[in-house]
Amino acid sequence: MDYNLWDYNCIRRLLEPRGFNFSKSLGQNFLVDPDVCPAMAQFLDADEHTGVLEIGPGVGVLTKELCAVAGRVVSIELDERLYPVLDETLADCHNFTLVKGDAMKLNIREIMNTYFADMDSVKVCANLPYYITSPILTMLLESDLPIDEIEVMVQQEAAERLTAPVGSREGGAITVMVNYYGDARMIMQVPRESFYPSPKVDSAVIKIAMHRDNHYAVGDKRKFFSLVKAAFAQRRKTLVNSINATLGIPKDRITGALVQLGLEPTIRAEKLVMEDFVNLADLLMN
Repeated sequence: MDYNLWDYNCIRRLLEPRGFNFSKSLGQNFLVDPDVCPAMAQFLDADEHTGVLEIGPGVGVLTKELCAVAGRVVSIELDERLYPVLDETLADCHNFTLVKGDAMKLNIREIMNTYFADMDSVKVCANLPYYITSPILTMLLESDLPIDEIEVMVQQEAAERLTAPVGSREGGAITVMVNYYGDARMIMQVPRESFYPSPKVDSAVIKIAMHRDNHYAVGDKRKFFSLVKAAFAQRRKTLVNSINATLGIPKDRITGALVQLGLEPTIRAEKLVMEDFVNLADLLMN
């Protein structure tokens, strides 16, 4: 049966007989705008040689579009109440596989090796619940997985932060992380009315094209990101005070490093560009 998964009444007929209530704790707001998911699938630029990993398929509205453009789609879903729904809505999608469990606890590399070994390219596409955006993105970026591209829908405010230039007021530690691993840009905005139930904020879709090599000369990633997080830990304070309070590095040593790099001792973390963070970490953490 061909379900119109953008239609409120269709979703209700699917879910109500199963006693399904939307879970606020799981951030469940399903897309009901007929234009959003086809656009996301097209922006992904996938073909029959592309494997797509989706996190949180919901009732399968985005999944169905991904199956139409990709060679294989694997979706990870935590909510067991949705398993029979997905069996029904995606019954005609023969290149679809459902993996049951928590994406934060599953072995993503093993899943990719199992299902995408014969694919030329692997991409991630997801409508992420707001509460888990940062943990999921951090996991995907830091795991050194063979992913070419990440395309995710997130809260508008988060999208602006994730795609902001490093060295701008909007940037933060997560901005530095994203820029370290890839090039991020916002590709479409999605109003709150596009969801059921409608959330209180708008959303946006971002795309991260992953770097294929060590784009920045960082010797120890763990130490580098430790410094970045410390720099933004108390962002209203100067960089010297924030790093000193968080990592315990003497203030005179931090000041000396900043002067050596031609930076003002009173500078704040939001004023540093990527090369500044790389060079500062080299001076302070190695």
